[in-house]
Amino acid sequence: MNPFVTKGYVSPAYFCDRHKETQELLNNISNGSDTMLLSPRRYGKTGLILHTFHILAEKRPDIVPVYIDIFATISLPDFIKVLADGIIAKFPEKTPPGKKFMTFLKGLRPFITYDPVTATPQIQFNFISEQDKEYTLKGLLDFLNSQGSEIVLAIDEFQQIREYPEKNTEALLRSYTQHTNNIRYIFSGSRQHVMAKMFHEAGSPFFSSAKSLSIDRIEHDEYASFIKQRFEDSGIKTEDEAIGLILNWSRRHTFYTQSLCNQIYSMSPEIVNIRTVEFACNDILDKEAPTFLQYRNMLTPAQWKMLIAIAKENKVRHITSEAFLSKYRLSNATTAKRSVLSLANQELLMAENTRNGTDWYVYNLFFSRWLQREY
Repeated sequence: MNPFVTKGYVSPAYFCDRHKETQELLNNISNGSDTMLLSPRRYGKTGLILHTFHILAEKRPDIVPVYIDIFATISLPDFIKVLADGIIAKFPEKTPPGKKFMTFLKGLRPFITYDPVTATPQIQFNFISEQDKEYTLKGLLDFLNSQGSEIVLAIDEFQQIREYPEKNTEALLRSYTQHTNNIRYIFSGSRQHVMAKMFHEAGSPFFSSAKSLSIDRIEHDEYASFIKQRFEDSGIKTEDEAIGLILNWSRRHTFYTQSLCNQIYSMSPEIVNIRTVEFACNDILDKEAPTFLQYRNMLTPAQWKMLIAIAKENKVRHITSEAFLSKYRLSNATTAKRSVLSLANQELLMAENTRNGTDWYVYNLFFSRWLQREY
């Protein structure tokens, strides 16, 4: 097995660091607190949640963890279906709580089919009114809350509920979750400004309802040790300079670091040196090039030039400064600001807030490195 996992969670042996964050999540759960977990996409939020669940299974088997990802949902009925599927995944139909849940579901009049391969129930709801949606959502949460064991419900990409056409979803969820005393919630999100408004803006339904936990990049030395150990456990020697290049090129962004190491491992080298890493980097960019070239046709010339400029700088804080605009021959401050906001809405640019200001990056690191190489 390739030891550099790029999706999902395997075991602690394939999970790097996050000791402090894991312990903080465990403490919040033990102390009866909900958590607002925040980081840019692909920093490892999901891995952290599943790693925490793994630790819970070992140390607190009396706690039942349930995980759902609502990134692909576009409405409250979608949310309800994903929640129902998550409960079924945790309580299989043939187990006592699973049988209880299926009996409960039938009272909600869903349309149930079965996957022909796995025989897993597939749930569909046909809601006639808004009250039907609200009743079903409350019923699902009440079912979890009524279990004999304490429940931890992790809702990934939680900010998505603000995109639903049902504008009362946020208030509705808050009114239900605050009365489910047997459930601890992990509200995980990747859009910093949206999550901040949801949990830190007075007047928002979830204001001050959860403890905040942010994920940053893994420390250089910790990640370097992890990478070296994983390669050498597989009989592959490494040079410290090569590992340094891996972490610098990938900016210690979890997904891109794992992807680069995964690519290097797949090449079956006897030793990981500078040339090995450079070859893997270029191979990744060559494979992604057709996708990146499509962006040029989707964007205005001003937006494309802005992407190149920010990529060349790695990060930019003062996007409307005369020095920056002049260096890359960008038109004017108004057009620059408009381009940046549009690119951010398309999630091609990412804003990272620091104590000293806001830094802008090209969201996809591989795209950023490709722009640097090509332009």
